[in-house]
Amino acid sequence: MAIPEAVGTLEQELREVFGKRLQSLVVYGNAGGVQPAPLSTLALVDALTPDDLRSCAARTPGWHARGLATPLLITAGEFGQSLDAFPLEFGAIIADHTVVAGHDPFAGLRIDGADLRHACEVKARSHLLHLREGYLEAHGRSDAVAELIGESASALAALLRTVAGLLAGASHDAAAAARLVEQELRVDDGTFGEIVRLAGGRTPTSEEARQLFPRYLQAVERLTAQMDRWNTVDAR
Repeated sequence: MAIPEAVGTLEQELREVFGKRLQSLVVYGNAGGVQPAPLSTLALVDALTPDDLRSCAARTPGWHARGLATPLLITAGEFGQSLDAFPLEFGAIIADHTVVAGHDPFAGLRIDGADLRHACEVKARSHLLHLREGYLEAHGRSDAVAELIGESASALAALLRTVAGLLAGASHDAAAAARLVEQELRVDDGTFGEIVRLAGGRTPTSEEARQLFPRYLQAVERLTAQMDRWNTVDAR
């Protein structure tokens, strides 16, 4: 991945704040070669003080204006304790990151499979509850349900990529992940594939939403039940 100019500027400004305390800067979230907007970064530092936060806060509007998300700032002491607390988030970064400066903080690290399976189940259950709640709040209106489907597509795509990695031990793009998970669930109607294709920002039509939402809900219910079975077996 070529390092965007905005990330190079971010490095310079972080060095103005942290100096030698900046250990590493990585950019992540470029799976499939599609640069997300805004671009995500993580900075590993020796220590983080209130003055550091104030200095970074003053620079944040400029970072946003250059197409960057607010950097994830984490201290070296917190880093090792965060992998099991946020296995999905850090697992995604480990699988898809580029070092901009310093050493690779993820070199040789892996997320424990049990932690990842448990996190996937939590995320799947949360997604399921979100869909149900969103449908109720939409009062059954097809246009609002269409927005719910479109807004939830990116989160589903990320979840399916992680689940596919658990199944096959390798990373997949969202479309391939959807196919693999559907095969595992013995669902061949392509529902997950239809949803992840919306992750680019397209909202389905009201008619599409009427037909798609029941299948979407059922597919996530099956995924949640499957994740529960995996974790039950793992706990024995």
